[in-house]
Amino acid sequence: MNGSIAETLYNEPMPDKRLHRGAHPDDARLFAAPQWEALRAAVADLAWLLSHDYAIHSALKLVGDHYNLTERQRIAVMRGTCSDQSRAYRQKHQLTRQAAAGQPLELDGYNVITTLESALAGAVLLQGRDGCVRDMASLHGHYKRVAETQPAIEMVGHFAQRHLAGSPLHWLLDKPVSNSGRLKTILRQTAACFSWPWTVELVNDPDPILAASSGIIATADSIILDG
Repeated sequence: MNGSIAETLYNEPMPDKRLHRGAHPDDARLFAAPQWEALRAAVADLAWLLSHDYAIHSALKLVGDHYNLTERQRIAVMRGTCSDQSRAYRQKHQLTRQAAAGQPLELDGYNVITTLESALAGAVLLQGRDGCVRDMASLHGHYKRVAETQPAIEMVGHFAQRHLAGSPLHWLLDKPVSNSGRLKTILRQTAACFSWPWTVELVNDPDPILAASSGIIATADSIILDG
């Protein structure tokens, strides 16, 4: 992207001083190699409990207390775990990129973008039991554009062109999340710059819309995947 376009996309006030979707200061310790055995054991135990219909919050507390996990480690274990039933269902409905090539693709916008931002910033990524890759970022009703935002968006576009035969992309963003309108503008401007066939829509809650869709969806959200 040429300089003038990049300046247009980035020339906005940035009251939030975070510049990257990077790792938490404690992540190097909490997710270091010596922690992996306990974290994987916790995932296995939580998966067994979920597969036997235990409630997620009580099961997570039981497992977290047993392995003496911190709050952030418990979040990671929860995001990386699903029941055996959910894993089988999700993997049954997973498509190869060859099968999806050329077909319209619906994107769970924030889910896709924050994961790529986290990857580019060197943050912790989790490969779950279902094969999905998830980040540790939380929006809490506010989205902050970071240095990795534009590169992440362009990665999606180039991937679609190279590996999905230029599939048209339909982005869904959570309207109640602050700065969704600005992100919509960035997505549309980027698509226009590269002549990519994108549409962007703000909706109150993408989850039920995507869960009920009969189309092909890019997401790692458990609610959508189980829909």
